[in-house]
Amino acid sequence: MSEPEEKEEPVAETQSGEPEAATTEEKTTEETVEPEEEEKPTETVSAAEKEEGEAEEEIEVVEERIYTIPMRHAWVVTPRGKRSPRAARDVRDFVAKHMKADEVALSNEINEVIWERGINKPPRKVKVRAVKDKEGKVVVYPAKAA
Repeated sequence: MSEPEEKEEPVAETQSGEPEAATTEEKTTEETVEPEEEEKPTETVSAAEKEEGEAEEEIEVVEERIYTIPMRHAWVVTPRGKRSPRAARDVRDFVAKHMKADEVALSNEINEVIWERGINKPPRKVKVRAVKDKEGKVVVYPAKAA
């Protein structure tokens, strides 16, 4: 019987006017804060997009070229189930050869373009923008439509 008495005491404390008023004020404050927090991530997303654009500008561009890379090799020589990985390697090799670079990185956007139709059907050709920094590293992005 001592257990029900312990349960009643906290209930009695919460039923008093002071703690309820404090809890209600806290809840209303939290409710007003929550919509602001929901708006902040959308601002953060736009800020993140700006940071990505600035990140490209922060790289000291030594050379920037636009290429149209044929994917014939990925279609003719490679078995159907290995075409998209071959196409990604072909893009990397093509850019390394033409930009005279040892280190080539493909951006997520160009990877999505290659894998858009799955492993069996990469694009027949892809237009890319290759950016070389002063350290000799090349990053490949999809070419922007003019």
